[in-house]
Amino acid sequence: MKKKTIAIDMDGVLADIEHQLIQHYNKANGTSLSKESIQGLEEEEAFVDRAVVRSVLNADNFFRSLPVMPDAVESVLELQKNFEVFIVSAATEFPVSLAEKVAWLGEHFPFIKWENIILCGSKRIINTDYMIDDHCKNLDYCMGKPIMFTAFHNINKTHHLRVNNWKEVVAVLNETL
Repeated sequence: MKKKTIAIDMDGVLADIEHQLIQHYNKANGTSLSKESIQGLEEEEAFVDRAVVRSVLNADNFFRSLPVMPDAVESVLELQKNFEVFIVSAATEFPVSLAEKVAWLGEHFPFIKWENIILCGSKRIINTDYMIDDHCKNLDYCMGKPIMFTAFHNINKTHHLRVNNWKEVVAVLNETL
């Protein structure tokens, strides 16, 4: 029997980008943003200086050094028992991130085969049974069942099934079996 498929986003879902982005942005901009102060804001509202954001996201080693989200490794391993897992990242916007993301996955998720890693631009073409992402711009076009992973910028969004952590992801997807 063919396994159902899951597309899993990297930044904000597998990799904890918020803390590191805030640190780099504050250092470059002389601001004092915190995780709490940006809750419920859109990215453009939280990080007003978009040139600084682009500079931070294009800096060497930014993506390579992101911490892993709590319980992500164990949860993805668990999901692979019953689902075919694809890691899907809209990485081409920041070309320096391509090699860094592959290396990051190799370190933290070495059990994900290279052919199950998709680094792309738009995710509109991704056709999996489920998509786990923190951005509605990706989930709104999901051909399967969208699952929104909580992040500061989507707190006020309510039109997708929400999960707050990796334990919830596993519970929700195991209910579908």
